[in-house]
Amino acid sequence: MSEKKVLVISDTHGRTDNLDKILPRVKPLDQLIHLGDVGRDTDYIEVVAECACCFVAGNNDFYSELPRERMIKLNGVPIFLTHGHYYYVNSRKDFVRSAAVQRGAKIALFGHTHVPYLEEEGGILVANPGSLSLPRQADHRPSYMLLFIGEDGSFRVEQCYVD
Repeated sequence: MSEKKVLVISDTHGRTDNLDKILPRVKPLDQLIHLGDVGRDTDYIEVVAECACCFVAGNNDFYSELPRERMIKLNGVPIFLTHGHYYYVNSRKDFVRSAAVQRGAKIALFGHTHVPYLEEEGGILVANPGSLSLPRQADHRPSYMLLFIGEDGSFRVEQCYVD
């Protein structure tokens, strides 16, 4: 086992041009996590990522069979994945944090807002990579995160932007 490198993306809405742009820069990856509003691109993303992929459904993933939320473990670290719309993330983050705590997660990852967010409190990391395709923050820069999880369970996050 070694440090895991995870690409975290969200809200691509059927647009893969920025994903295609960043993948050569961030590979090799151990995992890709997509936090919803993927459109119909799951098969394409699994091929181009060349790593294990994990998806959850977003509020625009109509007729999708993707799960609404998931719990995964990487290097023993429990991670809660959700799009976030069921947790009112547009206005507050305490509901998604509480859901993570209830599930025993150390990390809660969500999307939906199209705005990057990163906060660690009480040993729980709550993060949103923003949108790789339709950013809504002031500078409108498409964004993603790289999550690194050490063998000892330590973790760190890099907020990244498409050039």
